Amino acid sequence: MSNTDAQWFFNIETGEVEQGKASSFSNRMGPYASAEEARHALEIAQARNEAADAEDEKDDEWD
Repeated sequence: MSNTDAQWFFNIETGEVEQGKASSFSNRMGPYASAEEARHALEIAQARNEAADAEDEKDDEWD
């Protein structure tokens, strides 16, 4: 079993959590360390995007 076979992914097409690279890379988010973490992939991505947007705003205000 390869390292990615033990990791978890979220399939954005089906909304299912999968172990290993069971689906196409274009349909999956991850890898995540656990199935529970993969279940929250969309929330994790949203939080990361909001944090990046906040950093971008700070960069825009540096003058």
